[in-house]
Amino acid sequence: MNDDHFEELAALAAFDLLEGAEKAEFAAMLERDPALRARALALREAGSTLAHVAPAAIPPPELKARILASAAAGVSAPAKSNLIAFPVLLAWAAAACFALVAAWMGELYMGSRAQARALHDEMALAALTLQSARNQMEAEHIIHRQELADAQGQVAEATHRYADSERQITALDQRLKSQGDLANFKISTLASLLGNTPQALAVAVWDPARQQGVLSVSKLPTLAKNQDYQLWVIDPQYPGPVSGGVFAIDPENGTAHVTFKADKLIKTPAKFAVSREAKGGGDSPKGPIVLLSQ
Repeated sequence: MNDDHFEELAALAAFDLLEGAEKAEFAAMLERDPALRARALALREAGSTLAHVAPAAIPPPELKARILASAAAGVSAPAKSNLIAFPVLLAWAAAACFALVAAWMGELYMGSRAQARALHDEMALAALTLQSARNQMEAEHIIHRQELADAQGQVAEATHRYADSERQITALDQRLKSQGDLANFKISTLASLLGNTPQALAVAVWDPARQQGVLSVSKLPTLAKNQDYQLWVIDPQYPGPVSGGVFAIDPENGTAHVTFKADKLIKTPAKFAVSREAKGGGDSPKGPIVLLSQ
């Protein structure tokens, strides 16, 4: 059952304005539910109270004229007729006043109902507007979060590209430095001076910054156990060759690959030489020179 519908029927019943099907429907409601009967009784009592506090209703002028005309006609009638007409007239006037009050109360009730409905509609509209504003704010919040995530992704990508560029620049700088250092290296090819092993060959690379070098030889003859090959660095600042140490070769193929240092500071390595010396070598070449650079 709709509460609004019951309230409307109960308000009309309080002023005895229900008729026909509505009156029967209201009676059936009261019969089924004691709580509804209590509410209907409270409304009727409230209606009775309102009748006492309602402002005085001013009857229309024509009603007053009809009452006075009826009163004047009653004076000329027999005494028995006066006694009968006056109570009837009084009852009729009371009924008219009650009808006016009931109509006024009905209008007041309907006006209140209309105001309540209008207020309810306004509240519903305000709630709808508030929800719409919340939805819009949430949508904007989602969009802003997505924009922030996109911006963070772009920053991360730019940072990654920057790091790659830095690595490439560092690698290029290292290569350039290596090429610059390589330009300062002394690279010499040593040819064989032995008639029986013309295929013997060696390459010496000297790094002046580190004061060390690398010697790679191939196809050198195998020496006796009491002999060693010794490397020499020839620098014009010294009267004789500077020792770069002794080295051994692979007896199977006559190859060697060694790192060497000179006994003295080398400024200008003009030439490199390899001699055959007694076991352990010496301070100056005593044996024959087997390899010499150009």
